[in-house]
Amino acid sequence: MRPLHRLLVGFSLALLTLTLLVGTISAFAFLFPEASNRSIPFYMLRPMHVSAALFWIITGAVSGILIYLPKVYPFAQPSPRVERSFVLLWLSTIGVIFTAYAFKKFGGREYWAFPPWLGIPLLVAWVCLLVVYFRAWRSRSDSPLYVWMWTTGVVAFLATFLEQNLYHIPWFRMSFLRELTVQWKSNGAMVGAWNQMIYGTALFLMVRISGDEKLAKSRSAFFFYFLGLTNLMFNWGHHIYNLPTNHWIRHIAYAITMTEWILLVNIIRGFRAKLASDRKYHYQLPYRFLAASEYWVLANLVLALFMSIPAINRYTHGTHITVAHAMGATIGINTMILLASFGYALKIDRLGSALRKNIAKYFVLVQVFLVIFWLALISAGVLKAWRETVLGMNSFDEIMRPVRVVLYLFAIAGVGLFFSMLPIIRAYWLALKQLGQGAKNVSHNTIQQPMEEQPN
Repeated sequence: MRPLHRLLVGFSLALLTLTLLVGTISAFAFLFPEASNRSIPFYMLRPMHVSAALFWIITGAVSGILIYLPKVYPFAQPSPRVERSFVLLWLSTIGVIFTAYAFKKFGGREYWAFPPWLGIPLLVAWVCLLVVYFRAWRSRSDSPLYVWMWTTGVVAFLATFLEQNLYHIPWFRMSFLRELTVQWKSNGAMVGAWNQMIYGTALFLMVRISGDEKLAKSRSAFFFYFLGLTNLMFNWGHHIYNLPTNHWIRHIAYAITMTEWILLVNIIRGFRAKLASDRKYHYQLPYRFLAASEYWVLANLVLALFMSIPAINRYTHGTHITVAHAMGATIGINTMILLASFGYALKIDRLGSALRKNIAKYFVLVQVFLVIFWLALISAGVLKAWRETVLGMNSFDEIMRPVRVVLYLFAIAGVGLFFSMLPIIRAYWLALKQLGQGAKNVSHNTIQQPMEEQPN
């Protein structure tokens, strides 16, 4: 792995750690606002948590694409300067964003709560990424499905990022409803963009682990890809559910949204059915993370199906059930796939036996705490919806009194999730360090070998 790629992976792992840490602190800041307001108030923690999670997902997805792209196109013309420009500009801008948060400098809109001018270097960095990507992509015409998914993701991300910043044009700000519609629509489409990048990486791993290239070239796989593409373009409909619009738009959007989960379940099930037992054992840890993502897809699918029913959505909208759905997707699906990707790239299965067993042990604990975390959020949402909608309570304090009890369990599970994930992240750091040391040794031996062969 190149040093630049190791930098990306290491920065991504740091973002994951920051996401978990700030998220844990945020839960207690929400429950104990009096104590939190004296140090770090919730209004500061929330954008930091959201931005850390967003950049963890995007940076992790891009890391996998850049690492695996040379394996797909080994004879492609490299773009080391442009790639270096992307990495340095992207990472330094993220650093400035969190520095701005630390000094209480906010702005922008949902997902992008930092000062708006910082969107410019992010945009330039992403254009550099597109240059690197398409210089490789154009070198081969019979690209497998995961390449098409990566391509869709990186292009769609640029489109949705530009759309999110349309509010800088005065015409969009003249109407609150117009600006809100565009924001919610673009946010929903952006989720589809990074899902394409992450799901494409999942498919790449399945092909490499199973050795079956047909997984990425079959007609059924491309059929499901076009379903996912349709989802990316139209699943934003449920994000504007509460805005005045035609009912058929909402119904079609919800129906299309469901196909994205079916897409990933279908791909992973095909992978597991064809996976040879000896290879499954050899790549055990990346496989377990991929398998965990499948179960979380199914869990979130069930939740999303209920949330998509208008009569139920009336109760769930704006409650912790929505947060449960987002957390289940972010941690249960995206994070599990990215950890599988990093595990494969870092050759995590080549670590010592004790360290591998430690990862496996904490992997189980992560799933246990994540289930408790997820169910506590759903329970809090149901309780809040019942008291607010059915019982007709108007006082927020009265509504939240029993809900807070459930949220204590949620916060405790968040602490358990954080401390269960830390040993896994630490093991990945060790693997990253070993990979770097191995690369230095190879480089050193390569330089010294000709001297050693000289006669005395």
